[in-house]
Amino acid sequence: MRVAVVGHVEWIEFARIARVPAPGEIVHASESWEEPGGGGTVSAVQLAKLAGGADFFCALGDDEVGRRAERALEEQGLRVHAALRAEPQRRAFVHLDEAAERTITVIGDRLGPRGDDPLPWELLDDADAVYYTAGDAAAARHARRARTMVATARGLETLVESGVELDALVASAKDEGERYRGELDPPPRVVVRTAGGAGGEWKARDGTGGRYRAAALPGPPSDAYGAGDSFAAGLTFGLGEGRSLDDALALATRCGAAALTGPGCFAGQLTRA
Repeated sequence: MRVAVVGHVEWIEFARIARVPAPGEIVHASESWEEPGGGGTVSAVQLAKLAGGADFFCALGDDEVGRRAERALEEQGLRVHAALRAEPQRRAFVHLDEAAERTITVIGDRLGPRGDDPLPWELLDDADAVYYTAGDAAAARHARRARTMVATARGLETLVESGVELDALVASAKDEGERYRGELDPPPRVVVRTAGGAGGEWKARDGTGGRYRAAALPGPPSDAYGAGDSFAAGLTFGLGEGRSLDDALALATRCGAAALTGPGCFAGQLTRA
């Protein structure tokens, strides 16, 4: 399996707290740490763990935080193909509470690769599967060079402009920022709508559809950060490997459940398909 992600990076500062503070309140963190994150990063690392490596096409701020992010991504086993931007690296602050929920404050614009960036796009010709989270329309068309392409609904604007046909679109049944209302032409071959612990549903272009159940957690919950992105990576891997949709969804739910049991972006992620 050769897999890739075309997407974005955020530098995350995590703080574990009892609960999110009320306005004007001060709370104390029991632990804190920093690492690269964001949907592109989390899905790329999960794909690398399943496939033994992954190509990550992204854009990074040309500053110290961006350079730290690139080094940390390579340490996670990714082959990083990054375009540098003359602006600050996007960052985020994440509260993790006792209910294992995450609350996110994002700082800066999302940086995605552009199709005219001098990146080795030709590597995608040999990719079995690619997951797309961010970039311009030309970058999305490069991603379509892979045999299987899955994307997040957060990238709808550029996906509409690109005109690419998706093998699967991952949307949310609850999050307004990840809704899908039929904007893509041609429509995806299948749309998967996630609902967290309630599982989710899928609907194919031919009108068939169904529901799927969430997988049982393999351990105590730690936090929800990255669970949805790990789910999407599992779905991308399964479809790229040629599994049926039901089997690919089963792998995806295992990836999402495993991610819930580890702190932050990567701990707990599934390492075997």
